[in-house]
Amino acid sequence: MSVMQSPLVVFGLTTLLVVTVHGENWPHWRGPHFDGSSTEQKLPDDFSRTNNVKWVAPLPGPSAATPIVWSDHVFVSSTDLQTKTLRAIALDRRTGKELWNQEAGQGFGYNDNSNFASPSPVTDGNLVYFLYGTGDLVALDFKGAKVWSRNLQKDYGQFAYQWTYSASPTLFGGKLYVQVLQRDVPVHGRGCTNGPCESYLLALDPAAGKELWRHVRPCDAPQEAKEAYSTPIPFTQGGQTEMLVTGGDCITGHDPKTGKELWRWGTWNTARISHWRLVPSPVASEHGSLVCAPKGEPVFSVKPGGKGTLADSRMGWKSEGWEISSDVCTPLYYQGRYYVLNGERRILSRVDPATGKPDWIGELGTRAKIESSPTGADGKIYFQDFRGRVFVVEAGKEFKLLRTIPMGDDGDDKLRSTVAVSQGNLFIRTGSKLYCIGSGK
Repeated sequence: MSVMQSPLVVFGLTTLLVVTVHGENWPHWRGPHFDGSSTEQKLPDDFSRTNNVKWVAPLPGPSAATPIVWSDHVFVSSTDLQTKTLRAIALDRRTGKELWNQEAGQGFGYNDNSNFASPSPVTDGNLVYFLYGTGDLVALDFKGAKVWSRNLQKDYGQFAYQWTYSASPTLFGGKLYVQVLQRDVPVHGRGCTNGPCESYLLALDPAAGKELWRHVRPCDAPQEAKEAYSTPIPFTQGGQTEMLVTGGDCITGHDPKTGKELWRWGTWNTARISHWRLVPSPVASEHGSLVCAPKGEPVFSVKPGGKGTLADSRMGWKSEGWEISSDVCTPLYYQGRYYVLNGERRILSRVDPATGKPDWIGELGTRAKIESSPTGADGKIYFQDFRGRVFVVEAGKEFKLLRTIPMGDDGDDKLRSTVAVSQGNLFIRTGSKLYCIGSGK
């Protein structure tokens, strides 16, 4: 793997890339390299709800959060349907046995489309951090003891989102990053009432939860287009490390040490359409930073090394045709190629990062919507649709759908969790279960 594929290698942050004799950890919802990829090998592609299953763990409620894995621990954020509480859960990776189940907040959600447990946890191998749509943020040690907690809405004002806040936290360079990109006025009775609601990128001390800095990120997007559900992603190019943030009709690069905005670009919403909220997180390669415009619009690559407000000349390429687009799924960068999952059209495209031209465009043959993000490992791409059908696609020069495997249960119809990969296993979350697939120890 090249240095450009892993900003952590550049920074030497080996704590996030500790590889045991069993395999690679999955400490963040986009994996150890923040791009959806893993170096894991010998992963299964022939499995079912009963075949090649190491264990199945029951979950107390649904959630779109991706499980994360560190050594012999699996951490899961969840709702609890019976108690209407928010849960921080740890499982034994080898057996699926529940190690602890802590209440981290109260509530379930605003509607049936999502719930407060949508953000994924993150860990550095020392502490694990859980964030919820209620603003509750809690740090626990690996034994389940609370180290610190705080509520972002109490500290910085009530969230102003039409839907439910769901950005995941990011650990990088000894800081815990959280982004809140929201409307500047209340919506549906939610939002600050003592002045404009500010959008911001926040950096906290992971050990104590104290604010290191808070950078206000303004934008001139209209109404719902100010809202973003994306996650901040670090990337290093040419000796410059940036924290990439997408939302509010623009992509920005920030200094991870101070939060200072280094550059911004964004002209995909020239018509100023008000409902263009943004969901996919950015992903980057040596060729540029990728941002997906919403609602069937193109994917854009922005050249690295810019400063200030960038002109369109800094745009590396813009995808052509309706196939290469993503309204919800975050693209994957794997083995030198982008994989863009168009969940509305049920299409996966392999894209040349230098030109934006597709190597292939493959139809997936499902009628269910797809909102999970693709995972790349062992020469394969894994993801699931709303009903829990897991797709296994060969990461090759030609499109080849290896398998479509039903893993969901009756009634599952809004599954969004991404497939995690670690220690020779796949971790697949359905509405009420977590499956550990594979033969790895």
